[in-house]
Amino acid sequence: MDNRADIVRYKENFQSEVDAASTYAALSQIESQPQLKEVYSRMSDIEAHHADFWGAKLDALGIAMKRKPSFRARVMQLLARKLGVGMVLPTLVANEQGASNTYDNQPEAKGTNLSAEEQSHARILSAVSQASSGRGAEGGMLARLEGRHRAVGGNALRASVLGANDGLVSTLSLAMGVAGGSKHAQTVALAAMAGMLAGACAMAMGEWLSVQSARELAQKQIAIEADELREAPQEEMEELALIYQSKGLPKDDARALAEKLISDKSTALDTLVREELGINPEDLGGSAWEAAGASFVLFLVGALSPALPFIFVGDINTGIMISLFCSAIALFLLGVATHILTGRGLLFSGIRQLIIGLLAAGITYGMGVMIGRLFGITVAG
Repeated sequence: MDNRADIVRYKENFQSEVDAASTYAALSQIESQPQLKEVYSRMSDIEAHHADFWGAKLDALGIAMKRKPSFRARVMQLLARKLGVGMVLPTLVANEQGASNTYDNQPEAKGTNLSAEEQSHARILSAVSQASSGRGAEGGMLARLEGRHRAVGGNALRASVLGANDGLVSTLSLAMGVAGGSKHAQTVALAAMAGMLAGACAMAMGEWLSVQSARELAQKQIAIEADELREAPQEEMEELALIYQSKGLPKDDARALAEKLISDKSTALDTLVREELGINPEDLGGSAWEAAGASFVLFLVGALSPALPFIFVGDINTGIMISLFCSAIALFLLGVATHILTGRGLLFSGIRQLIIGLLAAGITYGMGVMIGRLFGITVAG
């Protein structure tokens, strides 16, 4: 064992825990909400115990360490005092998530709660961040109920708009690029159809991988949570109580609720997965195959407007005009659809989408013409 490398690692672990303990203690002093003050205070105590652990390792080697927060930690605390806890929470969440697996492969941490507690802190702080940023959540909910936020089902609508837009803009740009260097509509039609299928397949595969990877990650997280519940139910109960405190429940009520939920073996894991991980175990992001199929179809639907005119029109110039006309209408309609998502003005959204799509087509057409003339190339039919 490399003693020098161990000393460096012990010092890094010690300083990291001192920084965390100091920062959470500062947040506890700054925070005005009693439940969150308690959460930060308890997290500070746990991090201080972790610092004691690594400090003892260094003491055994004859190395004395001072419990002095680093410059970075002091800056974070200053920002929290001057600008509010919410200003630093996202950074702290990212730090905790990055450090949540730090002790997994460190031999000294075996048989201790160090790794489990660090992972717990990452989840708790994430819940605190969501709760804190959601202090306006009541207003957000009211706005949805009043109809101002018309994004119910917005994820599906957003995916539909983006899928169709990708198919439309990419196929239009490809068709115009080939048309700029070709004299035959059939050549453009072939290129557009090939681009349609290639793009649709790529979109479908990408969507399948995205959804399937998310499902597999969620399943792994659920399995880890099940192991933790089986091996350390008391720690899971404490963690759940802290989460409920961060959401505004008084300490005693949060603890009583957590104890009741953990004691029910039939629902304990489901509750932990939903509250700690934010995962719906009954859904896990939906079907990867359905998502892939939807992406494939939506891409093709968007690509039809620029591609079809070249299939049915023999003259390339006429094909270009009809393709641009049909695509312009489709672009405007897609822009109108984004108005539903963003709440921006209907005409503004439609015209913006129209300008962007036609600009992309104009650029590729110009490139096709320029390359054809520069190199004396035309794509034969």
